[in-house]
Amino acid sequence: MKKRGRAFSLPIIIALGFCIIFNLAAWTSTRFSDFYVTYIFPVITGVYGRFTSLFGFSVGEKMLVAVLIYIALAIIFVLFHTIFMLFGKRESSFGKKCEAVSDFFYRVTPVLLAITMVVMSLNCFVLYHTSKLDVSPESDHEEYNLEELTQLRDYIVRKCNELSTKVPHDENGNVAFEGDMAATAISAMQNISVDYPRLSGYYVTPKALYFSDFMCQQYMQGYYFPFSMEANYNDTMNMMNKPFTMCHELAHTHGYIYEDEANFFGFLACISSDDIVFQYSGYLGVLNYVNNDFYRAVSEKEYKSHVKISDRVKYDNEFLSREGWQEVEKKAVIKTETVKKAADAFIDTNLKVNGVSSGKVSYAHVVGLIMDYYYSNSILASAG
Repeated sequence: MKKRGRAFSLPIIIALGFCIIFNLAAWTSTRFSDFYVTYIFPVITGVYGRFTSLFGFSVGEKMLVAVLIYIALAIIFVLFHTIFMLFGKRESSFGKKCEAVSDFFYRVTPVLLAITMVVMSLNCFVLYHTSKLDVSPESDHEEYNLEELTQLRDYIVRKCNELSTKVPHDENGNVAFEGDMAATAISAMQNISVDYPRLSGYYVTPKALYFSDFMCQQYMQGYYFPFSMEANYNDTMNMMNKPFTMCHELAHTHGYIYEDEANFFGFLACISSDDIVFQYSGYLGVLNYVNNDFYRAVSEKEYKSHVKISDRVKYDNEFLSREGWQEVEKKAVIKTETVKKAADAFIDTNLKVNGVSSGKVSYAHVVGLIMDYYYSNSILASAG
């Protein structure tokens, strides 16, 4: 028994040793992380991502549910087993069955933890230590003033106002989309891969989450599952959020793990698309970031003197309609406020553990990337 136990634990020790060495290399060497995400990570996406894309549902979501059930069962059994060991008869047939189940949990749990560490190291942790995105290496434009932020904000608002009147609408007045949205998102990402080589290659198929209502309670639009290499999106949220979110999550599957970078690529892919709904979704996807930065930088009077966001745009830019929220709250098991606080704490902690010192605030860094892109390409200058 002892020899078998040692043989069983050896793969776990090797796996944990690999994770320690691998993560140390990632933390200490950007060159190592860049090499990995450029040459090795795409192979994982191409092989494993192709497999999980064969399924019409989110494999990662099912995995997460299975893990939660396993943890719940393990906790219940440990409590029950502890009580039985104290007061029950160990030599009874029932006691022997308990020992067998106990042996199962104590053997399987370390294996699952080791697999988790390996997968997270390969498909997530290392990505946080790659070089940050440089939109225009030739540009010496490092800081932006209020005038430039104002130009960017007004330009994006005008584009949103303009596109809101051109996109098709259904009988209820909501924006309508005809066609395969997931395929259009993949095509949009492939279009910009000419300028960003890491975005080339195979793309997984974006999938809707079954527990999208729960995602709404977290105010989450999408999720990248490292365990299944999937790009998942919230199917309950308003439709105009979906094109941008799909492209955002697809950027994660190509190694761009930072939220600001994924937001930038989601924006760029959408506005570069031939589909007008995708274009509109791209501008809406970054409108709040740019508008909020501008609002905080100027007085109330100054803000009101600039281009106004139309009521149509405000409606299309909602995360979820009032009626949608009512449906979500009606089916909710836990209060939305509680879920939101827990989700924010988890996201913030996860980012900081992986070296993103600004935590959840890093989502707003996308404004600088968009600013750099527009001024490097002289788009705002010509628009002005």
